[in-house]
Amino acid sequence: MIMKTHIFSGVYTALATPFLQDRVDHKSLERLIEHQLEGGVQGLVPVGTTGESPTLSHSEHIDVVRATVQASAGRVPVYAGAGSNATSEAIDLVKQAEAAGVDGFLLVAPYYNKPSQEGLFQHFSAIAAVTQLPIILYSIPSRCGIEIGVETTARLYERFPHVCCMKAAEGSCEKVVDYVNTLGNDFSVLSGDDALTLPFMSVGARGVISVASNLVPGPLVKMVSDFAAGDVGPARAAFLHFYPLFKSLFMEPNPVPLKHALQQAGIIASSEVRLPLCGLMDGTRAKLDACLQALA
Repeated sequence: MIMKTHIFSGVYTALATPFLQDRVDHKSLERLIEHQLEGGVQGLVPVGTTGESPTLSHSEHIDVVRATVQASAGRVPVYAGAGSNATSEAIDLVKQAEAAGVDGFLLVAPYYNKPSQEGLFQHFSAIAAVTQLPIILYSIPSRCGIEIGVETTARLYERFPHVCCMKAAEGSCEKVVDYVNTLGNDFSVLSGDDALTLPFMSVGARGVISVASNLVPGPLVKMVSDFAAGDVGPARAAFLHFYPLFKSLFMEPNPVPLKHALQQAGIIASSEVRLPLCGLMDGTRAKLDACLQALA
């Protein structure tokens, strides 16, 4: 029998990592975190895809984690991105992040290697064995080339009850149903796509790890809490209102549009990203600015 573990629900922000002159901009990061806390988010998820973890050095990665823990000061939990396509590297990141004071981890499926489901099970098992903090798995085949199977997830949850949440970014309500039916009510599913938050919640997801909440945390927290409470009308109206933003933030690779929007809003000082990402194309910038203006 699977024991009850930590329940995730609500809005968790996949934090951007602000840069200024190619260095982590700690002042902007602190402003961004305060913006999230004022908006009432349930947690912070630094150094994931939105945090440009692939182009952070290991020392920068842990520095951002430590800064997020310090700035949040226990007001909300921090779940650090610690995934890698090398199991040993992921274990090292988990150990360092735990020493920095995080509350748990986000572990993406290993990318590029394309391991089998048994390889995935062994990979995540090795990581789970070095911590007792909650672990959110992250299945995003569009980036990783593979998905984390439902049965693999169930095996992990049965053996390691702290592997207790899935960030589902497969784009499939059917997959969410499979998670919910197979793993039960004590295993949490969170949408990995703002544009699918309410569709996924309608079949059992409990919330979202959000990109858009970097910009508009308060309205998205209310949208998710309204839907969870059965107030479908206001939640649906908010979802439709912000849907153009959800789509606009992915007109170019994440977090390029997001950082432009955050700079325009005065939350971060610069929209800088690191190569191989680059700044917005002029046409995209005009479309995004029009979307932001319409929401103002």
